[in-house]
Amino acid sequence: LFAQHPICFYTKGEVAEVKNSISKYPLLSQSFNEMKLSVDEWIGKSIDVPFPKDPAGGYTHDKHKANYILMFNSSILYQLTGNDQYALLVKNMLLKYAVLNPTLKNHPEATSAYPGHLFWQALNDANWLVYAGLAFDCIHDYLTPTERNTIAAGAFKPEVDFITHDLKGWVNLIHNHAVWACAGIGIAGIATDNKEYIDIALKGTEKDGKAGFFAQLNGLFSPDGYYNEGPYYTRYAILPFYVFANALDNSQPELKIFQYRNNILQKALLGALQQTNINGAFYSYNDALKEKTFVSNEVVEAVDIAWKVFGKDDGLLTVANQQGRVTLTKGGIGLAEAILSNKNIDKYFPYKSVEYTDGTKGDEGGVSVLRCGKGNHLTSLIYKYSSQGMAHGHFDKLNINLYDNGSEILQDYGAARYINIEQKWGGRYLPETKLYAQQSIAHNTITVDETSHFNGDEAIGDLYHSNKIFSSIDNKSVQVVSAMDDKAYAAVNMFRTIYMIQLPDHSKPVIVDLFKVKSDRYHQYDLPFNYLGTLMSINTKYKSYTTNQTTLGTKNGYQFLWKEAEAKAAYPLSQFTFLINNTFYTVSSLTDDSTSLYFTRIGANDPNFNLRRDPSYIIRRAGTNKTFVNVIEAHGGFNPINEISTESYSSIKNINLDENKDGYLIVEIIINNKKLTIIQVANSYEQNLKHTIKISDNTIEFKGPYVVLYNNAILK
Repeated sequence: LFAQHPICFYTKGEVAEVKNSISKYPLLSQSFNEMKLSVDEWIGKSIDVPFPKDPAGGYTHDKHKANYILMFNSSILYQLTGNDQYALLVKNMLLKYAVLNPTLKNHPEATSAYPGHLFWQALNDANWLVYAGLAFDCIHDYLTPTERNTIAAGAFKPEVDFITHDLKGWVNLIHNHAVWACAGIGIAGIATDNKEYIDIALKGTEKDGKAGFFAQLNGLFSPDGYYNEGPYYTRYAILPFYVFANALDNSQPELKIFQYRNNILQKALLGALQQTNINGAFYSYNDALKEKTFVSNEVVEAVDIAWKVFGKDDGLLTVANQQGRVTLTKGGIGLAEAILSNKNIDKYFPYKSVEYTDGTKGDEGGVSVLRCGKGNHLTSLIYKYSSQGMAHGHFDKLNINLYDNGSEILQDYGAARYINIEQKWGGRYLPETKLYAQQSIAHNTITVDETSHFNGDEAIGDLYHSNKIFSSIDNKSVQVVSAMDDKAYAAVNMFRTIYMIQLPDHSKPVIVDLFKVKSDRYHQYDLPFNYLGTLMSINTKYKSYTTNQTTLGTKNGYQFLWKEAEAKAAYPLSQFTFLINNTFYTVSSLTDDSTSLYFTRIGANDPNFNLRRDPSYIIRRAGTNKTFVNVIEAHGGFNPINEISTESYSSIKNINLDENKDGYLIVEIIINNKKLTIIQVANSYEQNLKHTIKISDNTIEFKGPYVVLYNNAILK
């Protein structure tokens, strides 16, 4: 089928370029030496290929994972050095798999509907296929025709047959698991010259295009590259997307795969990188683990291929410099050269305010990231009004998260999982992911009647999405996003507008959060602020439960929350201040004497200590129509060395709300001795519609759905 091998990971011409460049560029040389060191300790040794029996984190799981990485690395070294010992190591391992794989049935520790053979879940088998296929391709010409046939029939065919027949429904899903499966089948097909495998990988098992790699590219990304399951899962899926696309680009350049859907893979990578904290950690909404950053191997592979395919990019250069290693490819050469020659590489990715649509047509809500400041003083607020995000999505309509100075301030819990730690349920997602982490109360959005959005039903949630009403992110003085959801609860409409306002006399932006809930029926509304840090003060008396605690509720995540304290809110202003990373933060809230405040902490009904013991501050109101007005500000600091605190008290002195002003919502916030005024049109959001409104003796004219004034002057 193909005249030359290798052709998957790279071509003979690219191999020659890398050979000639290793000694020229320190980072390339370092990466080569690190790979060589990791492989050389296994040369001449018999590698164990054990019969699978352990869950994630157990010996056999970790050994098979280590084996496919070892095979891949050794095959690369064979191409770059010509040393037959590296090819022999790969051959011997693949021949062992050719004996083992035909004997395998469903893994004994399988717990999902999609069991693996080598691993507890089929996803990991697909990982094996990707790397083993790349390794086979690199030693293709070293093998005799008989050895190629033996490995193709014994090592690869049982895995491909298992996935495409026994797990046909799984491989045909539009999901990150199926991306890995398609890539594995396709790479195995290219490596073994099997057109059937390639066709299945590209078009699905029925070869009708309703599944397969093209369907994944169409179905998982919005037109601007937002990945349906969120940035954490973009990070995971980006490797098979890029590695298989690279193999296709080498073997079938006529497909122009990297230009598909207006460079959708480039948009996906850059969009995921924009959705990271300044330490490179991917934002933790949906089933994310906070520890994963853009230095992970998946992103290294994608960044290096993107550099080769799409050309130089300052953001990618920053990321590659942080990663501290490159792949031994043409892209790796380019990055190693750029890092050597550029002495002023930016320390931080070029973060900016961005908005992404969700859904294949870009019409299923989205995500906005509002940013202010630079470098390690960057403030980032994420506003999520997207679709459900499939099985890894959370019930978090109109949710916000806040990062500042490199710290997570208002958090999304992410997922409850200790990946590949056997003691924690075999390293799999813990039951508490669904029971708590995915529930609405674990997010900074409203929960109605202690029931999660869509009643916690993923199938229903997948049918609906929130909608953006209006936004403006280009004016650094005033950034705003407004969105609504009327499907999360029957007969309850939720409207949330977030303003990030940079005042001329403040070093940090002020965030104004307007959350309106409308219903004809009486409901209980809980709005949590899942903060990280230490409580400093609250401006009302509260009752603290120090010897006898009860849970906040009995279901939908409430059963995991200890009620540590509660209070009746101060009128008209309740203020809660906490400290994290030596910066003070205050949530100032418009409240009345019917508002209740709760201080909670995760840990109830968790005998196995599967959840972190994180705190939350919850504002509870009851009624039909309610408008929550909250102002979030960073202020002052604490120097523990010099034992000095500055500006430890909030500058917010009062909040006033008027919702009865001729179709306008007016919020007045007294900040020290100055007044911040937000006027928002209640019923019309046309950008070019002109408005005139008189407040006291001040006549204000503006165009569009809102205007913001500071000391009676429009902020521009």
